[in-house]
Amino acid sequence: MSNDMYSVDRVAEVLGLHPRTVRGYIRAGRLRATRIGKQYRIARADLDAFTGRPAPPPAPAAEVSSIVTLDGVDRAGADRLATLVLAGVNTHHDPDRPLQVRTVHDEERQRMTIVVLGDLGATAELLRLLDAVRDGDNGLFAGEAGNG
Repeated sequence: MSNDMYSVDRVAEVLGLHPRTVRGYIRAGRLRATRIGKQYRIARADLDAFTGRPAPPPAPAAEVSSIVTLDGVDRAGADRLATLVLAGVNTHHDPDRPLQVRTVHDEERQRMTIVVLGDLGATAELLRLLDAVRDGDNGLFAGEAGNG
């Protein structure tokens, strides 16, 4: 759904009315508007409702489940990677695109598993971050910490 906001003058121009007529509709409650300072702003959805245009259909809901397994990650690296991943999720938190992330480390196999559930775009961003960390020379994987 569009978050466009229009001024009274713009709405009057679109509807072919005088701005005073539009203000009258707002004061009478026929047209919803938000007062910002001394001016009104009309949301696109409210203008569409006023004119009888149907609201655009919502985008189809989509959620993705991803399981990422990384071999060669020691306990210290797993802790650092889990902190990085969770910080990335919390720093770029968008309430419209929530992500759930769980991390598990298998000490015996030196394997870390990261489970991601959530929005397609947000998951893709997180997977790009993981890919960059995996390709980088950052000492996260077992045996690399002493190579600096």
